[in-house]
Amino acid sequence: MHNLALFSQVALLILLAPIFARTLKLPVAVVEIILGTFLAWYGFVDDDDDIFRNIAEIGFFYLMFLAGLEIEIKKFLNLKESFFARASIYFISLYILSIMAYFVFNLSLVYMVAIPTVSLGMIMALINDHGREQKWLDMALLVGAFGELLSIAILVLFDAAINHGVGLEFYKSIAILVFILLVSYYLFKALNMLIWWFPELRKIIMPEKDNMSQDIRVSMAFFFIFIAVMQYLGIDMVLGSFIAGVFLGNLFSHKVELPHTLNTIGFGFLIPLFFIYIGSTLDLHTLFTEEILYKSFFIVMLMLLARVISTFIAYGKHWSIQESLLFALSSSMPLTLLIAIVTIAMKNSVIDINEYYFFIFAAVLEALIFMVVINFSMKKYKLPSKKKPQE
Repeated sequence: MHNLALFSQVALLILLAPIFARTLKLPVAVVEIILGTFLAWYGFVDDDDDIFRNIAEIGFFYLMFLAGLEIEIKKFLNLKESFFARASIYFISLYILSIMAYFVFNLSLVYMVAIPTVSLGMIMALINDHGREQKWLDMALLVGAFGELLSIAILVLFDAAINHGVGLEFYKSIAILVFILLVSYYLFKALNMLIWWFPELRKIIMPEKDNMSQDIRVSMAFFFIFIAVMQYLGIDMVLGSFIAGVFLGNLFSHKVELPHTLNTIGFGFLIPLFFIYIGSTLDLHTLFTEEILYKSFFIVMLMLLARVISTFIAYGKHWSIQESLLFALSSSMPLTLLIAIVTIAMKNSVIDINEYYFFIFAAVLEALIFMVVINFSMKKYKLPSKKKPQE
């Protein structure tokens, strides 16, 4: 009965969030985080419930699944070398600045890992609100896909290093990660070739006329199987959900309505539930202290400044100032992976509870402030849409 009451409350929040978002003219993801925070503060939502936490985690995985679904392999193969060169310059600059900040401010090791982290979660929320017509937002997705994979790889290595040290287990984690990426690459090529030789397989697996929702069933099978494989291998399950989305979106591209259907399912329940859960983890009594506010804003500004500088180094000659700043803002909200990094660090006593709260509050502040700023800028400044697929 307790779980039924809990999910009734969460369902009510999911129902009310779009109404508040339209009234307050805020992004719906921001409203969901705020509602989760205040409802937990008043004791209506319990973030300690295991079922609530596990379903919220599935919502996060589903968000990464949708991010993978947006990645078009053919588009990546057709990208010019200049795209990869600029993306490489962006990430090299970002990591150099993070290392410099680590030494200049005498920070904990976790800062070096956390500051350059990139996650597609909030970028997907932006794309859900605004589409991919804006050049900077389309590029944020493409560059963010590389950043997500890089951040997941570093998260895996960070987890192995602080749990086992730089020894056999650490190198074993590297080997497993490389093995997974290679197997995924060759598995995709093999399946793609199989479908090319036997094109009728596409329509057998996902028929054009489908009155039994077979496309949804296949999608969910991909989603959970890839996550289960990653869990079995001891790799972050985010990678599995992302790869599942990439496979599904590219192997069954004939189902043009499928991404819209899956987005509707995700943003209708699972993803809002995740954002509400994130809000419910914040303790307002603890957060609103001078030290936590100061340190959290310090982290926010450090992460934003590193991205603004890196963006102007890599893209400043090719974009307007507004586009460069919006790109930097969109990549400055690694909400989910940032929380994962500091949770691992706290569990292994790399940081204390106060530093944990610094990062958690900073992650939520980034989502709240930057989403509002981006939304306001999108309405105030009408930037040119992309003309053709990016170089």
